[in-house]
Amino acid sequence: QVQLVGSGGGLVQAGGSLRLSCAASERTFSSYAMGWFRQAPGKERAFVAAINWSGTDTYHTDAVKGRFTISRDNAKNTVYLQMNSLKPEDTAVYYCAAAYGSSWSVEASAYGYWGQGTQVTVSS
Repeated sequence: QVQLVGSGGGLVQAGGSLRLSCAASERTFSSYAMGWFRQAPGKERAFVAAINWSGTDTYHTDAVKGRFTISRDNAKNTVYLQMNSLKPEDTAVYYCAAAYGSSWSVEASAYGYWGQGTQVTVSS
């Protein structure tokens, strides 16, 4: 059973930056692909970014390409989401998720473990 604890959210002005972290309890963290999703008020949960087990392969949804970067540190059992040039439309609860296996997915159903979510609010 993988436990994920997200942190790093907060309130920031448009154009600012935040770095989200997600710490995993699993000693075999490197066996999992990791993803970040977000859910804005009144909207469905949406894919943001994903990374494979080794960190050599990443994918970001078009809405965040060039602004957000997913990375991981397997020695620290942690995945990160660096968010720059934040916009009000990035406001959402951000969730990290883990999928057993080496490859990432954009589908939420592929992820068996989820963090509790961390709120990101971007003011205009």
